[in-house]
Parts: sequence; structure tokens; C-alpha cells
Amino acid sequence: MNYYRTIWISDIHLGTKACQSKYLLNFLKHNDSEKLYLVGDIIDGWALKKKWYWPQSHNDVIQKILRKSRKGTKVIYIPGNHDEAVRQFYNLRFSEIKILKEAIHKTKTGKKLWVTHGDQFDAFRRVTKILELIGDGLYTFITWINEKLNKIREKYKKNYWSFSSHIKSKISNVNEYISSYEKFMLRESKLKGCDGVVCGHIHRPSIKKMKDGIYLNDGDWVEHLSALVETKEGELKIIYWVKLEN
Repeated sequence: MNYYRTIWISDIHLGTKACQSKYLLNFLKHNDSEKLYLVGDIIDGWALKKKWYWPQSHNDVIQKILRKSRKGTKVIYIPGNHDEAVRQFYNLRFSEIKILKEAIHKTKTGKKLWVTHGDQFDAFRRVTKILELIGDGLYTFITWINEKLNKIREKYKKNYWSFSSHIKSKISNVNEYISSYEKFMLRESKLKGCDGVVCGHIHRPSIKKMKDGIYLNDGDWVEHLSALVETKEGELKIIYWVKLEN
């Protein structure tokens, strides 16, 4: 078991076939922390409205997180745009899990980090609901290919590999969007008097030191199978859980 001061995970998208719940369960089994931040898009309400999909493994993820909270892990849930229905419950508790709009996390080394899902940038870019849904449809198709490809790789005992991430990395508009997103989120964190930001939303794990502070994105459990962690000494790093451990 690996023990951390803090773990951040987001963009799990429970309720979709693209969710890599088996890998996440394995990660939660082998990693524990004093604090666990759920940084949005934990459950995909958009997908569930279209078609109900909820296998046992998705229920197991919820139960595993609840068990951690009951055993003393401080769990903080910050809803995203895909689980926006939960936003009506800000400052309430679900079992031992506290639901917040945003949080300020203080690291072991004294850094103040603004923790938020990150979909504020969509409003800044004036992304309409129709365009958002069109983009979501295209993304669903790419992740469907990703899922089929990795089933074949698993059959031949090969580690997980993100086809969808590879495709997106080759598209210049995507990279330009991400660069703008990073700068926007850091500017917002500075306005809040923080040294940096922890977010999700764009499914691109990253740790970058920039002029306005440190940008941290914990990634996702659809493409990258990643989490952001803070060690007991206060070091911040990305973990990729692409191989199932016994």
C-alpha cells in the first residue's frame, strides 16, 4: 500500500463504457491518503440521461470511496459539468463526503492551491451547449475506439495505451485550447491569492511551473488513468496507473 498526504482524481465518468473502473479500483486498493479530492465529472450525468449504463464495477468504485471516507480519509467532492446536478448540494455532506464548489488546499511546503473542476473556462470561451454536445459526441466515438483497442491489448497482456490521447495530441487546435486553458486557470488562481491551481476537465494530466504559479491537472480515468498526489514530504507528482497490480 502506498500512503500519500493527498490524492486528487477527476473525470472518472462513471456511467459510461469509456470509464476504466477496473484500473481505478485497483489504484484505490493500492493507494491511500489523508485527503482525497474528487475534482469533478465523477459520475457522467449527461451520458446517463441518454442511456442508463451502470455495471457492478461502477458501483464498486462508489463503495470503495465511501469505505475510505468511513475509515478516516477526508474526502472532498467538487462537482464538474458532467455531474452538475450535484452542485445544488454545496456545503452538505453525503455520508462522510463533503461537497464543495471549490477548495483551497495547503501543501506540506506551505503552497496554497485552488482546487476546482475547471469548466469555468468554457463560459469564458463562450462554448454553447450545442457545440459542447457536438464535441462530446465526437469524443465519445474516439473513446469507443480506445475501449475496443485496449480490450485487444489486454487480451495479449499489454499495458493500457490511450489511443484517444494520441489522436488529440496531433490536433493543433486542441493543443492551442489547452495552452489557453492553462493560462486562464492560473490567472484565476492568482486572483484568489493562491500559488497555483489543481483542476481536471480537459483530460490532460500535467504539472507546469509558469509565471503565474504552478498549474496542476490530475488527468482522468478514461484516457490517461492518472492521479495527482502529494507525498508526505509535500512533493507533487502525477501517477499513471496503466498496469493492474495484484
